[in-house]
Parts: sequence; structure tokens; C-alpha cells
Amino acid sequence: MGPGDVFALLIVVLIPTIFLTYLARRFFTLREKQLDSQASMTAEKAAQYATSNAELEQRVRVLEQIVTDGGMHTAAQIEAFREPRLTKPQQERSESASS
Repeated sequence: MGPGDVFALLIVVLIPTIFLTYLARRFFTLREKQLDSQASMTAEKAAQYATSNAELEQRVRVLEQIVTDGGMHTAAQIEAFREPRLTKPQQERSESASS
């Protein structure tokens, strides 16, 4: 085996090895970016669910208070919790119906 054969062997082995190493590095860098992006999206969704869950818990507490309170104030409390945009059209309909 002469120096030319060793040089040819190095070229045949070294160039594909360097190329495969480069491709593997690019692949893993891309995969890491994808996982980071997915993790941030998952964290954002978890925060949204937590906010929604807190709002629902608050509504359940109010409903429990209304149900367990009993008495004359129940209807007033229900009306107080209605959204203003729902009560305004109802008032307009009742005013136009009574006219």
C-alpha cells in the first residue's frame, strides 16, 4: 500500500464522514428548534387553560353561593350577574311590547 492508496482511502472515507457529520448536525439543530417551538406553544396553551379554569371556578363559586344562600336576594343576584348586553335588548323588547 503506497502513499497514493492511503491518500485515496482517506478521501473516500473522510469526505463522506465529514458530509454525514454536517448533515446530522443540521438535522439535530432543526429538530431542537422544532422542539423549542412546540414547547413554547404547549406552555402558552397551558396558560390559556389555566386562565379559563380559574374563570370557571369563580363562576362555580358564585353559583354555589346563590344556590346555598336561598331567600329573596337570589333573583337580584342572578340579574346582577347577567351581562349588560343581554339585559339591554330585553329591556328594549319589553318597552316596545308595553307600548
